[in-house]
Formats: sequence, C-alpha cells, structure tokens
Amino acid sequence: MTIRTIFIYCRILALLLSVVFGLSAFSDAASPNLTDPGKLRYPELQFNPPKAERIALKNGIIIYFLENNELPLVSINALLHSGTMYDPYGKEGVAELTVYLMRTGGTQKLSSHEVDNRLDFMAASPSITAGLDSVQINFSLLDKDIDQGFDLLSQMLIIPAFEQNKLDLAKRLKTEEIRRLKDDPQKLAFREFNRMIYSGNPRSRSVSLQSLADIDREDLIKFHKQFFRPQNVMFALTGNISRDVAINKINQYFGSWELSGNPVLIPSPPQSSKAGVFYINKEIPQSTVIRGKLSPGKNDPDFHAFTVLDFILGSGGFPSRIFSAVRNNEGLAYSAGSFYRARADHGIFAAYAFTKTASTIQTLSLIDSVLDNTKINPFTQSEIEWAKKSINNGFIFSFASPEQITWQQMKREYDMLPENFLSTYCSKIETIQLADLNRIALKYLNKENTVTMILGESNKFIRELTGKNGRPISIAPEY
Repeated sequence: MTIRTIFIYCRILALLLSVVFGLSAFSDAASPNLTDPGKLRYPELQFNPPKAERIALKNGIIIYFLENNELPLVSINALLHSGTMYDPYGKEGVAELTVYLMRTGGTQKLSSHEVDNRLDFMAASPSITAGLDSVQINFSLLDKDIDQGFDLLSQMLIIPAFEQNKLDLAKRLKTEEIRRLKDDPQKLAFREFNRMIYSGNPRSRSVSLQSLADIDREDLIKFHKQFFRPQNVMFALTGNISRDVAINKINQYFGSWELSGNPVLIPSPPQSSKAGVFYINKEIPQSTVIRGKLSPGKNDPDFHAFTVLDFILGSGGFPSRIFSAVRNNEGLAYSAGSFYRARADHGIFAAYAFTKTASTIQTLSLIDSVLDNTKINPFTQSEIEWAKKSINNGFIFSFASPEQITWQQMKREYDMLPENFLSTYCSKIETIQLADLNRIALKYLNKENTVTMILGESNKFIRELTGKNGRPISIAPEY
C-alpha cells in the first residue's frame, strides 16, 4: 500500500467520523425541541379557489378560462365526449388509434413530418389520449407561440389526415403492446377483472389482435366524424393570455368548426356484474388477488360516506385496515389495499393484494375478514377523523394551480355533477359520522354480485379455492 493510498484512506475515515459525530451532536441538541407531528396545531385550511369563467361559443364549444401571468406559458386542456367504450363492436381499438393518429398522422394541410418539425421548433408536445369515457387533450406552450399552437391543434382536431403509413406503424406498436400483456400479470388481472365487472356492457370490451387487424383507415375517419364535433368539446384555458385574446384565438381557429350531428348518447352503466370466482392460470411465483363489486357513483347520496369507508379500508395506505392485516401483521404481500373508482352514474370498489402463490387463499381470507368484520370490529372515531382530514387535504391540494382549478371545474360539468359539487365536497366529507359508515358498510360490504379474480399458478390453490368459495371458473384471456 503506497503512502498516497494510506493518506486517502485516512482522509475518508476522518470525514466519516466528522459526519457521525456531527449527526450525533445535532441529534442530541435537537431532540428536546422536537414535537410529535400528531400534536401540531395549525389554523384550519380555507378552501376558496378562484372561479374560472365559463364561456360558450356559438358553435357549441365550452371554455373555462382563468388568467395567470406568473409565467410566459399558456395551457390548453380539453375533454371530449368519446372514449374506448364507444368503439364499434368487433373493432375495439378504433378510439385509441383515432386519437393517436390525430397527433402523429398529419393534417390535411401539413404532413406528419411538418407537424413534428413545427412542434419541435416550439418545444411543445401536445398529447391526445382516449380513456374509457372521454378523450383528453393536453397542450402547454410559450405565450409567444400561441398562434402557431392554436393553428396546429385546430388542424389536429378538425382536419386530421390519418396517414396510412402512420396507421400501419401504430397498429404494429399496439400489436406488440397486446403481446406483451402476457408478461404483465397484474395489468392482465385487472383487465380481466374489469371485463367481469362490466360483463355485457360496452365498458367491458378491450382491444385484441383480431379486432386490431380488422381496423382500417376508413374506420378512423368515421369515428372522427361521429365524435369530434364542436358541441362535444370543452376547453380549459389558463396562462399568460387575456380573456379577450383567448376568445378571439378560439374563435379564429375553432369558430369555423361546424355544429353537426346529434349529441353523444352515453351507454347506460351496468346494473349487475358477472358475479363469481374466476381464475387465470399462469405459472409464476406470485398471485394477484382482486375482489370487488359495483358501488355508488358521484351523484349517489352515499358517495361521500363510501369515499371515507374506502380510505379506511384500503386506499389510505399503511394505516388502512387491509394493508395492516395483509402486509403489516402477516407479511403476506408487498402491496395490498383497495380502490374506489367513482364516476357520475356508478362506481367500482375492490380490494386487492399481490402475494406469493402459497399464501393466495390465506390472503383472500384476510381480505374477506376485513370486509366482513366491520360489524365485529366497528370503525373508530380516530379512524374516521384521520380519513376525513386526509381526504379533504388531498382534495384541496388538487386545486394548487390555475390549470388544476380550471380542469376540476370543467370536469365537474363534463361529468354532469351538481354545480355545488366542488364547493360542498369538503363539508360533506366532514359531516360523515360513525353511524354513516356503519350503514354504508352494512349496505355494500357483502358478497352479493361480487367478482373475485385470481391470477397465478392455479394447481397450487384451486382445491382450497373450490372448497371455500364455490365452483371457480377458469378464464382464458383474449389477446
């Protein structure tokens, strides 16, 4: 060992010792002054976000506008009444391909290459995505590029070209995504759970290799013509732009978009699910367990109470009951909990866990016991106070920016919720009491119309599953 090496080691050791003793001294000095975070007292949060201005254009476009001069940026977000549940039967995937090609497939005035070059020059990257029951558009750009940005966006939405070579590429990419689904057991399990929950409803369908192969360019043109109309679109516009300029620009680039067709008819929500115990055999060392059912929507009087119930049961993280029972107490899963997806007219509630194969049935039994034993182990006041405070804090901080504020207010109208839905949300959560939770638990936490989905190596749990849960049904996913 050279003298230089010894010298370096000595310096490193001296540095480590100084850090250790420094932290120790800091800890000794600071400890007496630390306060338990649970005992901190602070003024109650006041929730009074500014109200975005709602503007209706002659051709049916709705705009939610809020000026914000903090940065030289303009944000354009939009919602359109469409989505994957409107795919034609046998051609599932049309909605996704349509919106993908609207962004990447050029316009009737500009080739896809020219569009990409102009966006690159602006350092802007708009996105157009299709969800289950909406198409979402997001576009942020510098205020100096507002004319070019509005021009490009209007061309994408109104006169897309759907270039054939880009469609061929998109189909190849989607084909590969479908094939890779076999290697993503959790995503596959939740897709099949969704299919059972929405059984017989347009919301249950998903793209397959066969449906993808049957889609051609004319299908995209037809879908675009049917849904991309001005009366179907709502814009949330914020940033360094005045109200008058914003309206002038929208009229300049979207005003000639002609009002046409009939309003989009929203498919009715499912009245019941294909209840039962389903499993997908896959030889992997872990199982995905999901158990759930239809639940109240946002327009239902039980919505706020159910939100609190779900938080306590599983979506509240480490302190929640399912997480504590499955992971903290038994160590059976690295992730467990619940989710509540509430839409305007219906919702889905489910508990889930990712566990090793040998503990599949034990994990399912623990989830059942948590859901079943709310009568024996009633909710506590501390649980409900923790849940209400967490939910309301999360809700308030979803209005942290002008962009979020306009988005939330636009989304409220898009979902056809009451005008006071946002302003009364926190107060309605705050009014939830133990009696409300007990009533909601009794009403919804039963096994009627429940869907159970298990993906894993079935020969290691099928016998026990059959004995405890009736006759399970094997599922062969479609790809």
